[in-house]
Amino acid sequence: MADIATSGGGDHKKGGKKRGKKLSTRVDFTPMVDLGFLLITFFMLTTSMSKPSVMDINMPVKDNIEEKDKTQIKASQAMTILLTGKDQIVYYFGIGEEVENPLVTNFSANGIRKILLEESRKRNPALDSIRIYKQMANDRKITEDEFKANYSRIRNYKNGLIILIKADDKSRYKNLVDILDEMNITNNGRYAIVDIAPGDLKMINDNPYVQK
Repeated sequence: MADIATSGGGDHKKGGKKRGKKLSTRVDFTPMVDLGFLLITFFMLTTSMSKPSVMDINMPVKDNIEEKDKTQIKASQAMTILLTGKDQIVYYFGIGEEVENPLVTNFSANGIRKILLEESRKRNPALDSIRIYKQMANDRKITEDEFKANYSRIRNYKNGLIILIKADDKSRYKNLVDILDEMNITNNGRYAIVDIAPGDLKMINDNPYVQK
């Protein structure tokens, strides 16, 4: 609060000269300090702490697995993605190591994402219905459990695209995270991270469009 103290001025004796009153102002900031602590307490109690975003990856156990227990992949369903340096991607369709014309792309929206969307829709036309189910869930026409069940069913369609992801020593950890993000963006639920083969490395090194 502001206090104003006044003191009389001038000499009241006869013939004395009158002087103006002197005013002194003192501002009390004690209530402002209390208000500051109240605001700090309010924001501490009402603000939610930011939670780190994490990505769960289930990697296969490197034990001896019998041949009958291995997942069989049809070459007609497979797409192989090779992550290499300079944020580049070499890809081909199939699971063999001998491919005549592997293609090169990047992580842009018109790059690997466009390719994944086009190829996924060819093999699984129901992918476009995920957006419809999501809107229905937002409008509360279906429950969250119903949406998750349909979402998982469509993404894991047995005749859909199967993607094999391989990374060479020149690629960065960021490249692996980015390609996994693309799997979620394009609603591809059937993919695997596998070791790169010597034939794949030769394919990268011999490709004139790959920046060395």
